[in-house]
Amino acid sequence: MIKIDKLSRYFGDIKAVDEISFCIQDKEIVGFLGPNGAGKTTTLRMIVGYLQPSSGNIEIDGESIFTDPLKASRQIGYLPEQNPLYDEMTVVELLAYFAALRKLKRDYFRERLNFVVKNCGLKDVLYQRIGTLSKGYRQRTGLAQAILHDPRILILDEPTSGLDPNQIIEIRELIRELGKEKMVLLSSHIMQEVQALCDRVVIINKGKIIVDDNIENLPNYLKRSTMLILEVQGENVDFSDFLKEYPFVELDILSRNETTCKVCVYETSGRLISSSITNNESDKNSIDETSEFDLRQELSRFIRDKGWLILEFSTSKMSLESIFHELTIENYYEPEIEEKLSTEQEFMEEEQTKPAETEDNGEEQ
Repeated sequence: MIKIDKLSRYFGDIKAVDEISFCIQDKEIVGFLGPNGAGKTTTLRMIVGYLQPSSGNIEIDGESIFTDPLKASRQIGYLPEQNPLYDEMTVVELLAYFAALRKLKRDYFRERLNFVVKNCGLKDVLYQRIGTLSKGYRQRTGLAQAILHDPRILILDEPTSGLDPNQIIEIRELIRELGKEKMVLLSSHIMQEVQALCDRVVIINKGKIIVDDNIENLPNYLKRSTMLILEVQGENVDFSDFLKEYPFVELDILSRNETTCKVCVYETSGRLISSSITNNESDKNSIDETSEFDLRQELSRFIRDKGWLILEFSTSKMSLESIFHELTIENYYEPEIEEKLSTEQEFMEEEQTKPAETEDNGEEQ
């Protein structure tokens, strides 16, 4: 298990990451989501050791990664969003270079090379210079180096960026297979990808975690996750009596004219069926857990009693994109933070172009 405990990072007096805590279990794929500037990339860089936290701790199986950074690095594979590679090298030279840095034995390197070439779709470009590759092939090469040493933990920042639809399907399937054996933290702006791959999502906004839950539970965080879209025709269409009778129901008018009215109706619990209101006239809000309140049935009854004609009656569920938007509706974008992160990225890329140190950067297999 990898445990992030009260992790914070300041840039000057700006708190980019604010005491966040979450865990990733073995054989689990966790989506890491947030709007631009929310602190996602800063968090990922701290987890992989590229950036020192201002406070907090990161543990792998109960041991802090700061106690033995080299030991921690052997267990982590990282694909950054900005995928810095050596343009003058061929793909096979780059992979051999990373294998040498991690001191992989020759036979083991050949075994792993065959695996990453096959699963990342690199056979046709293996001897091509990286500077001539398309963005999609660069991304696949970056993923290949991240999994070359067979790490227990994968940190993937926008892993399918630049890929065509067929390549996306292939890489998603690879990530899904890797997630059966490894801990995977996946950052992506593609909600379909998160929904297809992840068991759980952590959503960060303004440097703080606002949601850490299974994907199927996300609608529970919103009162409008499931709605009724209703259009009726009649004279003096007015739902105020219905709202007075059921104060936990809300209604938004989508359009109206002299004879028709289209509305969005939802219960504040986010469900269409819930515990029923009792018939106790003295307490309209008391709950009778032995019966059910069905919003569809009650609306139909109300409309029938009014003598209106139903033109449309449908159920609408919010997409993962819409749920994400609602949860992070106050976009957090600090130019100062983005500028600092850009400078930091440039620094890391410069560092990676320097000659390799002789220090052991990975475990012999």
